[in-house]
Amino acid sequence: MDDHQTQSSYRVTADELRQFIERIERLEMEKKDIADQQKEVMAEAKGRGYDTKVMRKVIALRKRDANDIAEEEAVLEMYKEALGM
Repeated sequence: MDDHQTQSSYRVTADELRQFIERIERLEMEKKDIADQQKEVMAEAKGRGYDTKVMRKVIALRKRDANDIAEEEAVLEMYKEALGM
């Protein structure tokens, strides 16, 4: 491969790399925008009297499998009973 071909290959690779980087940067901006919107929704819910800490727990629970949740809750109850709670 001569020097011209090497530079040409490098240029193509650099252009492709730049495109990947710019796509990731755009996605990062979109992710920040979405996070800001989520904060606004939580602030609105808090302003309406909802407990946002509990809301976050409910959201996390909704992502999980029902069997996993039931098993965890059963173990929690068993531990609480063992401690007289």
